[in-house]
Amino acid sequence: MRITFTEGYYNIKGQPTNVAGLTFTLVEDHKVAKSGEGYVTVDGSSQPGFPDRSIRIKCRQGDYSVAGATTNTRVPEGVSMLTALKSKTKVKDATVTDFTQIKVPDQAVAHETDEQIIERTRMRFEILTDMTKAVKAGDVRAMIVTGPPGVGKSFGVEEVLAKDDLFNTLGERKPKYEIVKGAMSAIGLYTKLYKYSDSKSILVFDDCDSILLDDVSLNILKAALDSSKKRTISWNTDSRLLRSEGVPDKFEFKGGAIFITNLKFENVRSKKLQEHLAALESRCHYIDLRMDTDREKVLRIEQIVKDGMLDSYELPEVAKDEVVAFIKEHRAQMRELSLRTVLKVADLRKSFPTNWQNMAKVTVMKGAC
Repeated sequence: MRITFTEGYYNIKGQPTNVAGLTFTLVEDHKVAKSGEGYVTVDGSSQPGFPDRSIRIKCRQGDYSVAGATTNTRVPEGVSMLTALKSKTKVKDATVTDFTQIKVPDQAVAHETDEQIIERTRMRFEILTDMTKAVKAGDVRAMIVTGPPGVGKSFGVEEVLAKDDLFNTLGERKPKYEIVKGAMSAIGLYTKLYKYSDSKSILVFDDCDSILLDDVSLNILKAALDSSKKRTISWNTDSRLLRSEGVPDKFEFKGGAIFITNLKFENVRSKKLQEHLAALESRCHYIDLRMDTDREKVLRIEQIVKDGMLDSYELPEVAKDEVVAFIKEHRAQMRELSLRTVLKVADLRKSFPTNWQNMAKVTVMKGAC
């Protein structure tokens, strides 16, 4: 039997190691020690870096799911083998399991009330806003923001940067920040860092995970975000591209960086890349928005709609409530449980007031007639 944790830790050399997202072979189900702490016994050899024997993972009941998979694929309970296999992506020598595609059991947050989850989520997004301002001001060098797709990670960051850069926009001057999306090579990263290397500039890497999964790019980022006072980046290989762009083979980077990703660093299985990512994480503030369950996502949707997300649609309040109720009722069948889905359903509610539900079932749900 395979067990996948959503919370829990194990002490390695006296240091508590988070096992969220990791899968082990189950040895013995949940028990409670005399101290009152709960634990599950697993085979440590299932994961690199853990002892090659049975170990106890400290956790609460409900902080994990168990599946009877017989292969090395991580398959939480309620997820088909095909779904799990589709969620695996090969990137060079690393195998990354994208757990944003896997439904985490709602039991993982069963101990929290709706109000507690909403307040926790709101607080984390407020921290994201404050940290973005701190990066813009130069008080914070870099941060990593991780969370499921479509919950507003990018919007919060872009809103702050665009507001702070308003005078450059009005004056038709080059913005002091750029949002980089999609794939990027190491030399492309080096060039981009040079162009935004002054102390007032910020680069936002939004779902640009190729640079996080390439050892050359990671080495460049480690140099750019080093904790020393002077951060010098070098490109020691001859390049016609750099010469044509007027980019030197060495420069000092004084700017800031924000990484927005769906990737959970602990799910990267390549030991080599794990070490690189750990070094990058140590140079950045790390914000996990912690919205892994359907319940958390639905509560986030209700909060954002209540805060005015659909006001521009000029729908009556009852119509907005219908949109949220529809998503809440069919959340298990949604292709993506996100704010983007809210906008899609709201588009249909406004354009097709009498038939919007049938159209939504076909366009945003899986397996609907």
